[in-house]
Amino acid sequence: MRLLKQLLPVAAVAFVGGQAIVLVEGNAFLTLAIGIASAVLAVFVYARAVRWSEHRVPVEVAAEGAATRIGLGMLLGVGWCAAVMMNIAFLGGYRVDGFGSPAGPIGLFGFMAAAAVTEELLFRGILFRIVEERTGTWMALTLTGVLFGLSHLLNPHASLWGAIAIAIEAGAMLAAAYAATRTLWVPIGVHFGWNFALGGIFGAEVSGNGANEGLLNGVMSGSDLLTGGRFGPEGSPYTVLIGVLLTIVFMWTARRRGNVVPRRRRAARAARADAAATLSQ
Repeated sequence: MRLLKQLLPVAAVAFVGGQAIVLVEGNAFLTLAIGIASAVLAVFVYARAVRWSEHRVPVEVAAEGAATRIGLGMLLGVGWCAAVMMNIAFLGGYRVDGFGSPAGPIGLFGFMAAAAVTEELLFRGILFRIVEERTGTWMALTLTGVLFGLSHLLNPHASLWGAIAIAIEAGAMLAAAYAATRTLWVPIGVHFGWNFALGGIFGAEVSGNGANEGLLNGVMSGSDLLTGGRFGPEGSPYTVLIGVLLTIVFMWTARRRGNVVPRRRRAARAARADAAATLSQ
């Protein structure tokens, strides 16, 4: 019940916001305004739902330090995207053919903000966090990563490999980022930074959703294995490799900070062993 009490209202905000963006398609400034409004409303609704269903302060979306954490996440996301695109370009899979229109990135900023915030609230803030309490960090990371990948099969140019790549490089990595920091602002920043850089700066396709008009008029060519084909660079092995490395770093950090939740059975066995050791002393 707790999961539904949080999932349904946030999903409703995501759906209404998405439909509103579709209605103003082509108007960059309205898309920007609606996207940002949807993102802010989603965080507000999530916080109220957590307070109502769990009777606690939702520290994972605390206002204090939010800007810094989002900024750090964005730097990581943009840097990750730039590294992938430079490697693809080095092998001839991407080139810049002039500059695009400023209007494209303006609209994409709002669209990507709404997508990053609502998806992180749904998949990491609700699904991962609640599943983790029951199954432990590693199982929750795996299960929600798979679900995140499968959700991208609904995109227009989706592919099975693209969904698998998203599950590994993003579903697992973003959950690991939350586990390491115990704040949703960092994965939100990474998610937004990657998406906006890919579509809004490099002009590449994001998750099979079609071509984007970015600051650069980017042209992808060559092997689909290198570039990700019509799904976009998220299907590139470079993206998967860096995503796996980031997951390892975040999980190592989570372990050092004591943020890895064990499976319930393992935790129960450990508790019994501790109790037995105490009694024998």
